Amino acid sequence: MFRITLSPTEREAVLALRHDPSLRPAERDRVEMVFLSADAGWTVPHIAHHLGYHAATVREIIRRFPKEGVAVVRYQRKGPPPDVTRRQSVETVLRTLLAQDRTWTARQLAEGLGSFGIALSPRQTRKYLRSLGSWYRRTVRSLAHKQDPERVAVATEELAVLKNERVQAS
Repeated sequence: MFRITLSPTEREAVLALRHDPSLRPAERDRVEMVFLSADAGWTVPHIAHHLGYHAATVREIIRRFPKEGVAVVRYQRKGPPPDVTRRQSVETVLRTLLAQDRTWTARQLAEGLGSFGIALSPRQTRKYLRSLGSWYRRTVRSLAHKQDPERVAVATEELAVLKNERVQAS
């Protein structure tokens, strides 16, 4: 059976965490797990049922508390820390590519990044685009630059004739 006994300094530290506004809900639940085990003497299955967690989760927190102390309450991301310098270099190159006067697909951007020595998949490129806030861009130009001025003039005259016929018929 797992139970925690808190020293006076640990009790003060956990009490301070109980009123910490920066805690996430899951971290608050971890504080409650420690308190229910130490103060109320609840069993692991009882705590798990009360808080809506699996018994193995509660058991893991209570088992780690004597070794790690109050740090067990804070959620720590698994894996290596984020590589900030790589993120900045990828975003810088993406901004230079997006500044060009053309539209890009994620696959084209991933290939464009490859020419700068950055290997990303199109899916990962989309994630970077979302973080930049430029995951979707409409073309601002109209089709006027592709139209033949003579054909436009003929079509405009035909439209005017059709409009006049419609007005006269009614």
